[in-house]
Amino acid sequence: MYKTLIIEDDNNINDMLKTLLTFNHYEVISAYSGTEGILLHDSSVDLILLDLMLPGKNGEEIISELKNKKDVPIIVVSAIGEMDKKLDLFELGADDYITKPFNNDELLARIKVQLRHASLSVKDNYILTFKDIEMNISTHTVLCHQQPVSLSKTEFELLKVMMQNPNIVHTKNQLIELVWNSLYSGDDNTLNVHISKIRNKLKTAHPDEEYIETIWSIGYRLKQ
Repeated sequence: MYKTLIIEDDNNINDMLKTLLTFNHYEVISAYSGTEGILLHDSSVDLILLDLMLPGKNGEEIISELKNKKDVPIIVVSAIGEMDKKLDLFELGADDYITKPFNNDELLARIKVQLRHASLSVKDNYILTFKDIEMNISTHTVLCHQQPVSLSKTEFELLKVMMQNPNIVHTKNQLIELVWNSLYSGDDNTLNVHISKIRNKLKTAHPDEEYIETIWSIGYRLKQ
C-alpha cells in the first residue's frame, strides 16, 4: 500500500483528501504546516500532496527540504493558477501541479502517474552516454567533458529522453508529452526555453562542442 503525506493547513480540505485517498486504498498521514510536513516526511512516504499557502514555511520554501530527506513525487495542490508560478515550482523540484478546485478523478490519475514513474525510475539504475556526456539515472547526475552539469528536474528529463534515443528526431509534441506526462499543458515556448538552458549549460562545460540541434518546424535531436 502506497503511503501519501498530505501537507495542507485547511482542515476541511485535508480531511477531504484523506477520505478520498483512504477510500482508494492509500495509507495517509496529514500535516497542517510546512514544518510539520518536513518532520513527518520519512523513508516510508511514497508521495506528497503539498499546498503552497502554509503557515510558517510555505510550500515553495520546503520543496527542496522534502526532496533532500527522500526524493518522492510532489504534487502541488494550490489555488494559484498562473503559468509562471507553475514553471517556477517545476524548477524547484515539484513533479506536478493541480489547481483548486480540482476533480477528484483527475487528482487520482495524477497520483497514479507519478507513482508509476517513480517506480520505473527505481529500476532505471544505469548510465547513459553520448559523446562526452555521462548521465547517471540512479544518482540524477550529469557530467559533460568531465565537468559536473547541474540540471533542473525538467532539463534532466528532456536530456534523458534524447539520450535514450540519440539517433532520432524528437518532435516538440513528443517531448512535451513524455516529459510532462501529457497532464501539463506545455507549449513550444516553454520547451524551447528548457532546451536553451540545457544547451547553455553543456556549452559552459565544453565550449567547443555542439550537442543538440534544432530540426526546424519539427523538433530536436542530438547532434552526431
